Amino acid sequence: MKKFDVLLWDVDDTLLDFGMSQDYALRYSFEKYGIHIDAQMIQKYSLINQSYWERLERGEITKKEVLLGRFTSLFEIMNITEIDVNEFKEIYQEALGSVFFYRDESFQLCKELSDDFKQYVVTNGVTATQQNKLSLSGFDKLMDGIFISEQIGSPKPAVSFFQKCLEAFPQVKKDRILIIGDSLTSDMKGGNNIGITCCWYNPSKKENLTSVHTDFEITNLWQVKELLYG
Repeated sequence: MKKFDVLLWDVDDTLLDFGMSQDYALRYSFEKYGIHIDAQMIQKYSLINQSYWERLERGEITKKEVLLGRFTSLFEIMNITEIDVNEFKEIYQEALGSVFFYRDESFQLCKELSDDFKQYVVTNGVTATQQNKLSLSGFDKLMDGIFISEQIGSPKPAVSFFQKCLEAFPQVKKDRILIIGDSLTSDMKGGNNIGITCCWYNPSKKENLTSVHTDFEITNLWQVKELLYG
């Protein structure tokens, strides 16, 4: 017997490996300007990027400030003044959406679940970038719907974002909805805010040092199957 009817899937670092796409996009973008970027600088950017998205989740800055500010901060660290940040941002976003890497054979998992569950993508990513990745990876046709914060007008974990999602299946009770994602501050907190069951995808086995509640914790996406039936 099914325990849930609807599955909400995060994209970056859940269904798809964002780190690998980010690594490719950064190297590609800097090479356009004849600049080599090493793993250490990519890690610094990753921390900068994460901090900007977390500020967006808290409502402290806008999406535009995220997309430009993270590169402005990186350029300051690298002492880069000759590159137009807007131009660089466009090159990066296009490159980011041009590749994809599955995590834990996620496509096959979702394909196997598609007969029993309605499945939707919930993401804070940039619309064009996410649409490209989802199309290339095949998730656009596999999923029953795609919710992108840029189109909705508010990011995860805002209640307004999830309210818009739930409008797509008004007949489904909240206790029959499961969200699966890697972010405590975005996916899990969003689930808390709207009152649905939360499954934290935590492959690196990080400790939850927040006040965010998680109902389940998995280290491999396929473990979710154990939670869906009973």
